[in-house]
Amino acid sequence: MFATPEEAEHAFYEALEQGDAVRLMQVWADDEEVVCIHPGGLRIVGHSAVHESWQQVLANGPLHVRPLRPLVMLSMMCAVHVLVEQVAVRTREGTQFANCYATNIYHKGPTGWRMVMHHSSPAPTEAGVLDLHDVPDMLH
Repeated sequence: MFATPEEAEHAFYEALEQGDAVRLMQVWADDEEVVCIHPGGLRIVGHSAVHESWQQVLANGPLHVRPLRPLVMLSMMCAVHVLVEQVAVRTREGTQFANCYATNIYHKGPTGWRMVMHHSSPAPTEAGVLDLHDVPDMLH
């Protein structure tokens, strides 16, 4: 289905923008060993549970999430993408932006590259997209 992990990632964020849970779940592996952690949420394990969680998230409409600054680690059968998600939130005062750090993991199987894990957490409020400086060799 997806020839590269980048194609799968593009389809994932496009489905969020369209609020399409069915297309979103086409990106996920059919395994029961998939994991999703929404910002501030609990760990969700299993295809059905992940699907249900995305249906709840998208029940309020599409999510306007822009993936930025991907750091990609690739091997023959696994790809790890660590990125910044810029989330647009519409409020009475207008559109506000929040940043999350996300890790997306893709495995290559007989049907191409599929997502097996998505973990997103809020970035510190003082960390604007232009202020996010990566520090090599720093663990914590």
